[in-house]
Amino acid sequence: MPSAADEEVAAVGLTPRQARMIRVTMGWVVLAGMAVLLWIRLEQRQSVLVMGVYGLAMVLCGVVIELSRHGRTRLGTYLLCVVLVAALGADWLLLP
Repeated sequence: MPSAADEEVAAVGLTPRQARMIRVTMGWVVLAGMAVLLWIRLEQRQSVLVMGVYGLAMVLCGVVIELSRHGRTRLGTYLLCVVLVAALGADWLLLP
């Protein structure tokens, strides 16, 4: 028979629905951040490359949101991290 301590430990983690909602919210926050960065970078320098880098990052944030809504939260989290690193790296390396 399980003890009360075992039941408390099992209840500490997130439910799949909560994990999905957290990942979707993270995706929206990153998407909004990319939109703000796009606006700032376009005011500094109007370039097709700027639009390409941040536009692609925003599209991939949308893909992460959809993946998370359909239960692929780990894949969405990994993709979100890759998108952030790639967008900021491309901004640093490619855009003057």
